[in-house]
Amino acid sequence: LTITRALKAFWSLAHDRTLGKSEDQLRRWKNPRIKAVKNLVDVIGDKAIHEITADDMLDFRQWWLDKMFAEGLTANSANKDLIHIANVLRTVNKMKRLGLDLPLSDLSIREGEKKTRPAFSTAWIKETLLAPGALDGLNAEARAILLGMVNTGYRPSEGAALTAAQIRLDAEVPHISIEPIGRQLKSQYARRKIPLLGVSLDAIKAYPNGFPRYRDSAALSATINKFLRENNLLETPAHSMYSLRHSFEDRMLAAGVDDRIRRDLFGHSLNRERYGHGASLEQARDLLAPIAL
Repeated sequence: LTITRALKAFWSLAHDRTLGKSEDQLRRWKNPRIKAVKNLVDVIGDKAIHEITADDMLDFRQWWLDKMFAEGLTANSANKDLIHIANVLRTVNKMKRLGLDLPLSDLSIREGEKKTRPAFSTAWIKETLLAPGALDGLNAEARAILLGMVNTGYRPSEGAALTAAQIRLDAEVPHISIEPIGRQLKSQYARRKIPLLGVSLDAIKAYPNGFPRYRDSAALSATINKFLRENNLLETPAHSMYSLRHSFEDRMLAAGVDDRIRRDLFGHSLNRERYGHGASLEQARDLLAPIAL
């Protein structure tokens, strides 16, 4: 059983991990594992997995160290490859009951200080992103998803995946409902309802049935970030579309919105037991109204 054959076996052995994934989610789940295995094979050859030695894996680790320094990459890229390779080979070893002692431990590369994505300032959003005509060159669906993010903080993929059933404009409190319809959610906490206000409400009103162009496409973030970059709409080179999510968090924090409510709106876990249902849509709307743009 060679490394590449192990990868082929892995897809069926790990089938339960892909249940509920959309076509795009499945592609994004598979591709990093395909890349990691290709990198390993390029370095040590397509060995039978029982012949992989500790020296082979150290050679692969060293190859990544050299690549990091030559190309200015972070340890995160190397560690992802190591994690994916270990996941593939350990799954095959376990599920096929091979009983191999694979040399896959203690290989991670120490990471430096983690970089965090900066938030757009409120002034930048108001005066630059929302300036008349600033987003006119962006296609209409991508523009609406971007504007929808301003006052909801949803993940770009969550906005792109919205369906007519999840967009509830006629409710007493207009809102969107993030649900696993045709795709997996990031976690169990990602299922949530978010009130629509300001420019986000106006943007979603124009697309009550969602965004078919981007519903199962990987092009959304690249399209928007390219447009923002080329039109000088990024506050710094480190900013991206995702910075709107960080900005939404900062505005809620500055307004004194309770940590439980912020985490519920963001789809994050809570560092304690979750009691009750949390804030109602009416309560959330009233808390967000003063900071909505």
